[in-house]
Amino acid sequence: MNVDACIESIKECKYLPENDMRQLCYKLKEVLAEESTVVPVNAPVTLCGDIHGQFYDLVKIFEVGGDLPNTSYIFMGDFVDRGRYSLETLTLLLLYKLKYPDRITLTRGNHESHECLAKYQNSRVWEWCCTVFDYLPLAAVIDGSVFCVHGGLSPELPSIDSIRTLFRMQELPQSGGHCDLLWSDPETQVDAWAISPRGGGYLFGPLPTTAFCHNNGIDLIVRSHQLVDEGYNYPFDEGNLVTLWSAPNYCYRCGNKAAILKIPEEDRPIVSTDYTIFLENDVQGDTNGNGGAGQGPGSQYFL
Repeated sequence: MNVDACIESIKECKYLPENDMRQLCYKLKEVLAEESTVVPVNAPVTLCGDIHGQFYDLVKIFEVGGDLPNTSYIFMGDFVDRGRYSLETLTLLLLYKLKYPDRITLTRGNHESHECLAKYQNSRVWEWCCTVFDYLPLAAVIDGSVFCVHGGLSPELPSIDSIRTLFRMQELPQSGGHCDLLWSDPETQVDAWAISPRGGGYLFGPLPTTAFCHNNGIDLIVRSHQLVDEGYNYPFDEGNLVTLWSAPNYCYRCGNKAAILKIPEEDRPIVSTDYTIFLENDVQGDTNGNGGAGQGPGSQYFL
């Protein structure tokens, strides 16, 4: 498997041959198995929220944010589903992780789940991708002061140390702290905790958010999981949590902006954040999800 050649191919939105996908997934499991459940990351680093299979907008993220390996990235889950190019989007991220393991961090989202994948013609690619999902870390911490997670907090996990003890190498549970990290949402109408209408995770208010930050020495929680029209949003007056969304014009119809967030290298506490707002890529391929490059239906393993 020639990683550089594979990267050049997938940049043209051409999915990889089955044997290359098999090798990629097996190699990635080895890389991810060496990472902790909560990955320590050094600033400067650029954070990205949900992408949801919008491949050409992922390409734009690297255009506006900077190419690897010159720029370090954290992608906070939900790489797949909803968009036209889930397999291509996932493949590019996995290839970059294989080539630059210390420059890109991939954490799990609720859509990196066996339930969110569809078998298409050949179930083996589906199965290989599922095994990679099960190895993804659940969170990252930047310089001990910025906590990055896909969904939010859990009443079962009051400390980062308690998150580190979770056994992550499994299909996403339907309940419990592991599930909460990927499904929970902040809610301004809730002071502490409430049942989430999503059916998984909790709604959490400013009180547990402030307590989590105080008890863990965290200045800012960055999470994704929810569409916000301007690309980012601070739901609480305390300013200690931000929702970051990186899929512009979500599902090719919502008309929203997207954002990425650069955390600079500076002394604590974090006093400056650098958001880059962007719109969807002018190039989007064809509307059938064929990559604009004559791809057949085999490119679509994801719903």
